[in-house]
Amino acid sequence: MQHTMKQLAGATLVAALSLAGTAHAQQADEVKIGFAGPMTGAQAHYGADFKNGITLAIEDINATKPVIAGKPVKFVLDAADDQADPRTGTTVAQKLVDDGIKGMLGHFNSGTTIPASRIYANAGIPEIAMATAPEYTAQGFKTTFRMMTSDTQQGSVAGAFAVKSLGMKKIAIVDDRTAYGQGLADQFEKAAKASGATIVDREFTNDKAVDFKAILTKLKAAQPDLIYYGGADSQAGPMVKQMKTLGMKAPLMGGEMVHTPTFLQVAGDAANGTIASLAGLPLEDMPGGKDYVAKYKKRFNEDVQTYSPYAYDGAMAMFSAMKKANSTDPAKYLPVLAQTDMPAVTTTHLAYDPKGDLKNGGITMYKVVDGKWTPLQSIGGK
Repeated sequence: MQHTMKQLAGATLVAALSLAGTAHAQQADEVKIGFAGPMTGAQAHYGADFKNGITLAIEDINATKPVIAGKPVKFVLDAADDQADPRTGTTVAQKLVDDGIKGMLGHFNSGTTIPASRIYANAGIPEIAMATAPEYTAQGFKTTFRMMTSDTQQGSVAGAFAVKSLGMKKIAIVDDRTAYGQGLADQFEKAAKASGATIVDREFTNDKAVDFKAILTKLKAAQPDLIYYGGADSQAGPMVKQMKTLGMKAPLMGGEMVHTPTFLQVAGDAANGTIASLAGLPLEDMPGGKDYVAKYKKRFNEDVQTYSPYAYDGAMAMFSAMKKANSTDPAKYLPVLAQTDMPAVTTTHLAYDPKGDLKNGGITMYKVVDGKWTPLQSIGGK
């Protein structure tokens, strides 16, 4: 009987320890990380791609059982749909700040990121955005950082490439009047002119338009060698199809928001010959590209698209800064984040300059050949 009582006591102790261990495992402090992007509307595929990279990063860091300031932590994503709309973006930003986020990963569009960035800056919350407009990091905030190369470099590279490598002398430009599209087109125009090209016409549309026949008819009369479009694939796809219908021979060139599988699907056969610039290296040339492709495919059962590797790296930079600072307090890890220099999926040295721009951002030029984006030339980025 006494032996049985000892066995029961031992079993009770083991059970108690087990429950205590379970309770301890469940006591990880939740650290909210904000995310915002276009999750509905014509640009929803961008938002989904962006969010997948961050989701993968959060799952990877949580799998390491991170401990910060002596306590186990669990990162959780507080996600919001900004609809690629500046006004909605600021509303979303204030809500995320009120929710108590410790860091912000987003927004996606420059037009939403720039007005929202003031809200995060006033709250002292570090923000790592996909936005590429130069104005984002030129505001003087200490809290702004990028995931991709800015339009200053991308537009300059594309403009020089169009003239010097492709031999385009007469160029027409169209932009969608968003912060991204107009800003990129401005940088392209400046570089193309400096390289010796003549801008025969410049027109504008908006990021909701789908009928470009009037603009294209006018541009056709100017007989350009190339049409440059600053805007998203949701406009570039129909534009290319209408160029073909009108019998226009000049190819279309655009920025990274044209370089997507969605553009290829919408444009169909008319996509062939389209040229686009994209920040960074081709996926197969990225230092961590091969492993990332396998991990992404296993997790989401789909191929990597355009933005998720940069989103993954941005999230990992934030988590790394928190761990190095041994704090999730934005005021304490912000200066550590600013000094980031780490190997990443997209580059061997992910580091920021004093404004929060990437120090090592490269640009790759692509062309659609037989329905696929084919790299033409990479400049920097390793």
